[in-house]
Amino acid sequence: MKNTPLTEKHIALGARMAEFAGYNMPISYAGIKEEHHQVRNKVGVFDVSHMGEFIVRGKEALQLVQKITSNDASKLHIGDAQYSCFPNSRGGIVDDCLAYRLPQDMCAEGEQAFMLVVNASNIDKDWEWANRHNAFDTRLINISDQTALLAVQGPQAIEAMQPLTDVNLEGLKYYTFTKGTFAGIDNVLISATGYTGAGGFELYVNTDKAAALWDSIFEAGAAYDIQPIGLGARDTLRLEMGYCLYGNDIDDDTSPIEAGLGWITKTKKGDFISRDTFVRQREEGVSRKLVGFILPEERRVPRHGYPIEDAEGNEIGQVTSGTLSPSLEYPIGMGYVQHAFAAPGSLVYIVVGKKRLEAEVVKPPFFKAS
Repeated sequence: MKNTPLTEKHIALGARMAEFAGYNMPISYAGIKEEHHQVRNKVGVFDVSHMGEFIVRGKEALQLVQKITSNDASKLHIGDAQYSCFPNSRGGIVDDCLAYRLPQDMCAEGEQAFMLVVNASNIDKDWEWANRHNAFDTRLINISDQTALLAVQGPQAIEAMQPLTDVNLEGLKYYTFTKGTFAGIDNVLISATGYTGAGGFELYVNTDKAAALWDSIFEAGAAYDIQPIGLGARDTLRLEMGYCLYGNDIDDDTSPIEAGLGWITKTKKGDFISRDTFVRQREEGVSRKLVGFILPEERRVPRHGYPIEDAEGNEIGQVTSGTLSPSLEYPIGMGYVQHAFAAPGSLVYIVVGKKRLEAEVVKPPFFKAS
C-alpha cells in the first residue's frame, strides 16, 4: 500500500485511515457529517495526492489529446482546464479526467503541452491506454509520483488563503488555472475545478514541498477554523452535486451518453475513439440513463448495486451511488434506469433487503449552495 507525502500528517492528526485505490488514505478525522458541513459552510483541506498526472508534450500534443479524450481540447486556451473522459473502443469509459492546457514555457518552440489528471485507481491503466494510442510526435511523461495535490474547499477558502499568495484567487474563474508563488513555494499550479460544489481551489506542488504547504495552509487558516477533511466527506459532497465517481457511476461498461456526459462528448470535433458509437447513440437514443433520485421520507441509505424496480416489481436498473445527505438530511442516490423511467418526477423503488423504498427521480444537483 502506497503513502502520500502527507500520510504521517494524517496519522498524527488521528485520522481514520484505510486503503483507497492502493493508497493509505484518511477517510475521516472528526466524522464524515461534521467534515461535510465544515466544507459546505467554512473551509477544509483534502489531501488528494493519490491522483495521477500525465504531461503530454510535443508538436502533436493536441492531436493525441483529441484522439484519446471525448471533449474538444482545441477549445482550450493556455490557463484553461476541461472535464473530459477517455472512451474505450466499445463506447465505455476507461476513466474520466481533467485536461489542462499548459503554458508555452513548459515546452520547446513549436510544441504544445497539456496535463491530464486521472483517478488514482486507474493510473496504470490510463498510462498504458494513452501510450498505446500515441502515434504522434508527442511525449508522455508520468509525473504522478512527483506531484502532490491539495484541495482547499469551502466558501471561506479564498479569504482564508489569499494572504499566502499574490495570485488573485477570487479572480480565478471556474475551470481555469495559473502558476504562481503560494506560501513561499514557487511554481505552484493553482486551479479552480473542484469536486465539492462548495468553491475553493486546488494546489499542485512537488512532493517534497507538500508538508510545508500543508503546514502553511493550516497556519493561515487557523482564524477560519480550517480543518482537514477525509475522503468520506469528499464522497458525500460530490454526490450532493451529482458528480460521477469512477468505478461507481461510470466505468468501462457505461457510455458517457448514458451517464449524462453528452456535454463532454463532442462528436463534431473530428475523429476520436468510439466517436461513431456516440454518434449512433445520439441518433438512436440509449436504453438506459443515469439519474438522480431522492427518498425524502426514508432513512435507509440506497447502496451501490441495490436493484431498482418499477411499481409492478420489474427490475429496471441498479443503484450506483447513495448516501444520507448531510445537507438535506434524507437519502439521495444515483443509478441507471430504463429510459422510460428516467424523466424527473418518475417514481421508482429501491430494493433494500425485503423492503421496497419509494424514490423520486430528480435532476441533480440535489443541493444548491445559497
